[in-house]
Amino acid sequence: MENARADDPKEGLKTANEVIEHQKEEITDVARKRGIDEEQIAQFTGASEEWHHGMTKKLIRKVDLHLLPMLGLMYMLNFLDRNNLAQARLGTLEEDLGMTGTDFNLATSILFVGYILMQLPSNLLLTRVRPSLYLGAAMTIWGTISAAQAATQTFGSLVACRFCLGFAEAPFFPGAVFLMSSWRSELALRIAWFYFGHSLANAFGGLLGAGVLAGLSGARGISGWRWLFIIEGSLTIFSAICSTFVLPNYPATTSWLTQEERAYAQWRLIKDAGEADAADASSIKEGVMLALRDPRLYLFTLLQHASLLSQTFQYFFPTILQTLGYGNIETLLLTAPVWMAAFLVSLVVTYTSGRFSDRSIHIVCLMLISVAGNVIVVSTLNTAVRFFALFLLPLGAVPAYQIILAWVANSFPRPLVKRSVCISFANMIGNSANIYGTYIATAADALLVALLAIVARLVLQRQNKKLAAREAFESDGHSAEAGGREGTAPAGFRYIL
Repeated sequence: MENARADDPKEGLKTANEVIEHQKEEITDVARKRGIDEEQIAQFTGASEEWHHGMTKKLIRKVDLHLLPMLGLMYMLNFLDRNNLAQARLGTLEEDLGMTGTDFNLATSILFVGYILMQLPSNLLLTRVRPSLYLGAAMTIWGTISAAQAATQTFGSLVACRFCLGFAEAPFFPGAVFLMSSWRSELALRIAWFYFGHSLANAFGGLLGAGVLAGLSGARGISGWRWLFIIEGSLTIFSAICSTFVLPNYPATTSWLTQEERAYAQWRLIKDAGEADAADASSIKEGVMLALRDPRLYLFTLLQHASLLSQTFQYFFPTILQTLGYGNIETLLLTAPVWMAAFLVSLVVTYTSGRFSDRSIHIVCLMLISVAGNVIVVSTLNTAVRFFALFLLPLGAVPAYQIILAWVANSFPRPLVKRSVCISFANMIGNSANIYGTYIATAADALLVALLAIVARLVLQRQNKKLAAREAFESDGHSAEAGGREGTAPAGFRYIL
């Protein structure tokens, strides 16, 4: 029967039309439940493609002008406050605090112990409070702790500050990704622009570090590395206060959108994923259990963990560059072009990833570039060739990680609490790589990322086949099958591969 229907073009067209009608009915029903009035539902459902294109463009531009510059600035300061220890090391940090041996490795990795402990509780709390207020408050706290590092007099006090800094920084990254995913579409490209803050921190953090170490060392009797912590911590606190007034909240609760824009933003989410983001769609306990029972969560968590493991070179990047024979200031200046190149590549590959609805193939190709960089940098002593290889390391690993972040969020679209748990859980376990990754780093990590991306693609392909089979079954007049994770997806939904 199935084969006969597939061979008949009229039957195939009839089935496709039935699926479309079923999808429209689901969208209308869910939109009504989320408080969008009948007139707006009729307007959105019956509007032309040109109207939707114009309205979407207007909405996205308005949201992104508030969202991306502010999140990019916050991420830049987040990364600066986390990584300025690498620049401080080029000053008199180790000498002043009596650090020897692997003390620097411990001071670097201890941050991620506090960071990991706060990940999941923080993102669960974020589903119940205003994101703009919560992220701004967290930023104020970590900025204060970052500045306080300037007052440390012993290695032990530095370690304590670093642990607390990780605890305070934990809400930001998964919270920012979660907030961006709450506006659903264009996520991969949004993450690339969000990561602009990461690239700026790596590029101009070195320039700022060079300027402070060269110009303020000994000023008012204070070491250059102490000034570095004071300046960057103060910038963070000021930006945190601004963020509470600029960042959006959720589509239904963002005050600077008009009523029509809020309704349309929710309607887009319903059309895209079958449900508008609402904290009351499920309880925290239900969301946690839904996430932990989903086997795909553990696959994506391992993928994110391996990806972060492949990037631990960045915590020693100035030190690696210094092995090329340059002085402290020259070394910090040379970090700028490397990270700006990584940002430009990120914009291109995240655009093509979204344009062609692909994640896995992009990740595999990018990680092979990183593998090449790893191999070259350890197999030659030629300065020019090694500098080129150092370009390849972030050029492959960093854009691939951005695509992975979008892939994780896209693969767990609903309900809101489940997606929040999945993002924070993957980030929590993923970042444990930074605890031990500062002691080991090999090309095998990048190869593992490529392999896991292929496995994830095959798993989601299988899920998409099940979704197609379910829709064909329902189009014959059968009721939806009870149970099974795929049954929660709306008609027409497919996982991005």
